[in-house]
Amino acid sequence: MKLFPLIIKILITMTAALIFLSPVSAMDDPGFIISRMVMCDSISDREPNGIADTFSAEAESVYCFLEAKNIEFDTEISFVWYLEGQEKARVSVPLQKGRRWRTYSSKKLANMKGSWKVELQEASGIVLNTVSFQVQ
Repeated sequence: MKLFPLIIKILITMTAALIFLSPVSAMDDPGFIISRMVMCDSISDREPNGIADTFSAEAESVYCFLEAKNIEFDTEISFVWYLEGQEKARVSVPLQKGRRWRTYSSKKLANMKGSWKVELQEASGIVLNTVSFQVQ
């Protein structure tokens, strides 16, 4: 029974250390909210046009539009483009501290048909969101 208080103190200390020092808790919050992330065929006046999940292979380009809100600090994110699971492009863009930030990345299709996805990644490579689409 004399060990019981010591064991309790050790458990409390370990729990506190896991809560306050865990890198997972820092990774869960990128410092902004993803308000919208969509695929579209064009951008005008900083807004997406022709939002879709299927595009013609004859289209010259497609766009991945992002609206972020409540950005707590200047940061950099990447749009990572994949065709059939193979990375085709990686585009890094800034997000500046503020209430709202809209940005996008585009990809020339060059008649590349198949299943595509775009991952939004933090600088550390953590995937924050994914949007999928088809090119036919």
